[in-house]
Amino acid sequence: MTRLSKAAPGPLQKLWKELLEPIVFAVVITQFLATLVGVDGNSMMPNLRNRERVFVPKYETWLHKAGVGNFSRGDIVIFKPPSSAVTELPNLNRNFLGLWNYRPFLIKRLIGLPGDRISIQGGEVTVNGTRLDSSWTTDYWREQGCWDTQSDLANNAASGRAGVVQPAQEITVPAGHYFVMGDNRTENGSEDSRMFGPVELRDIAGRAAAVVWPIMRKANAKYDCANETVAELSGPNVLNWRVLNRPEGFSAIPAPSGR
Repeated sequence: MTRLSKAAPGPLQKLWKELLEPIVFAVVITQFLATLVGVDGNSMMPNLRNRERVFVPKYETWLHKAGVGNFSRGDIVIFKPPSSAVTELPNLNRNFLGLWNYRPFLIKRLIGLPGDRISIQGGEVTVNGTRLDSSWTTDYWREQGCWDTQSDLANNAASGRAGVVQPAQEITVPAGHYFVMGDNRTENGSEDSRMFGPVELRDIAGRAAAVVWPIMRKANAKYDCANETVAELSGPNVLNWRVLNRPEGFSAIPAPSGR
């Protein structure tokens, strides 16, 4: 009985199978289904710590951009800052090996939806005329002794500090945009919509749905207000795997008038 042997794969087939196929598969997974994102810095303290990794369901973002569903107040989102802010805020202008500049992804909490009226005074945020109960983060900063209630960022929804937006105590979020803030409510704790304005939907990469790494973390984090950094981690090790639910205070915010 004669058997037909398979022809040896050619160079292009080997290149596809050994190199290109895994890369394409990985790109499809991370761009369209889900990915992991690392937290860089302290702007989401105390809820997210530096170097934690969060799970991002990317398919949600593509559905939202196609008009199916929407992000919600209280979500933690990953996004690129507006290009208008890059020249004024050095932290938002990164360089890759001296070859090109790029806008890094940031992670902040979504405070206002399109059409929402946002005002900030004395460190308190008001949305559509209702004060947002922000005790899920302000209690921590009050305890640390550095909850900012005096600076321009604590008293304006749009601050002229960086020269990107015109100062205003209240703004209305434009259509197709979202107002974001960091949970770090110290004077210099977060560069966010107060400094560079609302973020466009097209610049949002996804919602942080859960913390997946590290598996355990110290229960307590003491913040050094003078040096603007975490000074000490203490207490027992606790399980760090957790779903990033929206804080309860957002449920009391009414829809903007006219809806």
